[in-house]
Amino acid sequence: MHLEHTSESIWNAYAPELRRFLRRRGFDEATIDDLLQEVFLKIHVGLPTLNDGRKVRSWVYRIAHNVALDHVRAMRPGAALPEALPLPESDPVQQTRASLSVCLVRHLERLPEPYREAIILADLQNTPQLEVARKHGMSLSGAKSRIQRGRERLRKLLNECCDLTFDHRGHLIDYTCQTESHDLCG
Repeated sequence: MHLEHTSESIWNAYAPELRRFLRRRGFDEATIDDLLQEVFLKIHVGLPTLNDGRKVRSWVYRIAHNVALDHVRAMRPGAALPEALPLPESDPVQQTRASLSVCLVRHLERLPEPYREAIILADLQNTPQLEVARKHGMSLSGAKSRIQRGRERLRKLLNECCDLTFDHRGHLIDYTCQTESHDLCG
């Protein structure tokens, strides 16, 4: 565990964004207060078991997700709930991805053509990398490199305007626009 991670430092760093995280999932303010108290109690108790201080963010969000899911289950005993925490009308992860997609498309358009096309083929159209290589008359390793460089450039562009939150598996679970004008985020 890194020495700089204390219950108080985690509370100061994550309480506001966890409040937004829970609000986006449809909880009212009183429930959010109760859930945050439970989240930080679990953080305080579990902090000595955190082996990798570099993963504190994903650890904190996993705890918040599980506390919120347990709350929903307790409100609907006996109901079979999915692993994702749903809002009344839709899946919050899908909502997050959908609202971020406008920003993603705008940044994708800013990439130089070879990178943009490689990412569209490989990641959006699920074209095998070998086929991407053949289409562009390059080696497989060349296509893989181009896709990776394109992904890195896109990641840098996204990080300029958005604070992305991922779960322990690397799946996007939340984001916050860092810019006030949201010109690039839509």
